[in-house]
Amino acid sequence: MSQTARRNSTAEWQAQDLAHHLHPFTDQHALPGQGVRVIARAEGTHLYDSDGRRLLDAFAGLWCVNLGYGRKELAKVAYDQMIELPYYNTFFKTTTPPAAELSKILADMTPKGLDRVFYGLSGSDANDTIARMARHYWNLMGKKTKKTIIGRHNGYHGSTMVAASMGGMSYMHAIADLPLPGFVHIQQPYWYGEGGDLTPAEFGRKAAKALEDKILELGPENCAAFVGEPIQGAGGVIIPPDTYWPEIQRICKQYDLLVIADEVICGFGRTGYWFASEHFKIEPDFMTLAKGLTSGYLPLSAVMVGKRVADVIAGDKGGEFNHGYTYSGHPVSCAVAMENIRIMRDEGLVTRVHNETGPYLAKRLNELKDHPLVGEVRSLGFIGAIELVKDKAKRKFFNPIGEVGTLCRDHCFANGLVMRATRDTMLLSPPLIWTTAHVDEFMELTRKSLDQTLADVKKKGWL
Repeated sequence: MSQTARRNSTAEWQAQDLAHHLHPFTDQHALPGQGVRVIARAEGTHLYDSDGRRLLDAFAGLWCVNLGYGRKELAKVAYDQMIELPYYNTFFKTTTPPAAELSKILADMTPKGLDRVFYGLSGSDANDTIARMARHYWNLMGKKTKKTIIGRHNGYHGSTMVAASMGGMSYMHAIADLPLPGFVHIQQPYWYGEGGDLTPAEFGRKAAKALEDKILELGPENCAAFVGEPIQGAGGVIIPPDTYWPEIQRICKQYDLLVIADEVICGFGRTGYWFASEHFKIEPDFMTLAKGLTSGYLPLSAVMVGKRVADVIAGDKGGEFNHGYTYSGHPVSCAVAMENIRIMRDEGLVTRVHNETGPYLAKRLNELKDHPLVGEVRSLGFIGAIELVKDKAKRKFFNPIGEVGTLCRDHCFANGLVMRATRDTMLLSPPLIWTTAHVDEFMELTRKSLDQTLADVKKKGWL
């Protein structure tokens, strides 16, 4: 623990934070009555707050701490790189050994054809970069009206003005008059919430057809790309039916749209594959990487660019690409990313999630279907969701939606478990180092929290 951590008390940290810190995705006005939670240290898969309370982190920080906390190998690599070369930029025909070496590693491990890399620091700036690259590409191709990027309702692609516009979160749009021009959204492939009487396969095709309908409405000559997370994360861990992505790709090919696979959450083993695009057989023109790339130990993002686009942008008519960030290809972040990937490979974590711990988590989650509040559970590898509903038989949600999920989330925290609530859906995304024993610990705390939530719901007369 740092010198500051030994010196200050929880109350002092809370007072400092309240006076000076503006938090992301937080109702700042509510903080004086509630106080902030101060996470002071972490080890393995557990967090410890400033009062010493232990919490099982079932969310891997923010979908990102794939190797768990306290990996000394990552700290040592960062230290060594800081001593050798703490920083230099990659502007103006310059690179560093870590940036060059990581580029080769990423090109080799991502799906075929994604051979070029552009670096940033977050999924947000990576998607901003992709939007710029897509428009630049079509300009170079002489198709200057192909500008509009089509996303999905409740898709999440980051928080910059462009990335939030690519995403379909209406509450994010509301605070800044978004989306910007040139960004539109279609139905999400959320069978449980929107499938009605259709089978999942039928609904998958219907949700994909919404893309074709939108292209025809706008005119193919005006549409640049389709962007989607293989599995929508912040939107509620929406795993699309198997019929969805093949049809999306067919439509994009037919109408000449670029395909953007946002793997910020799904990438680096989260689904039991290195990239979820492998599972869904997506062949993207762009792939967005961040989070698990460094297990969250340092900021880093990467845009993987397919041959179709890269050959034009880097070709004789591409010219200078006037875009970049001070920290693009930061040598320390790149060094940590390489060590992170090495450890994941050496420990066989992706294979273990695919063959052992992921299926075990799915099996244990299915046991929750007997709970009165649980309408559906779904997972792939180490990403999952528990839908809390008012009527299981009719797939009917609580109204207003969101309050039951918040109750459950708060019970989780009180019981020493970190899960996230989106609407009334509990989301999980644990570190990939979880064992079956961690899954068992998670299930015990989850069922306890669900039972307490059920008692509250009955007391309030909501059920």
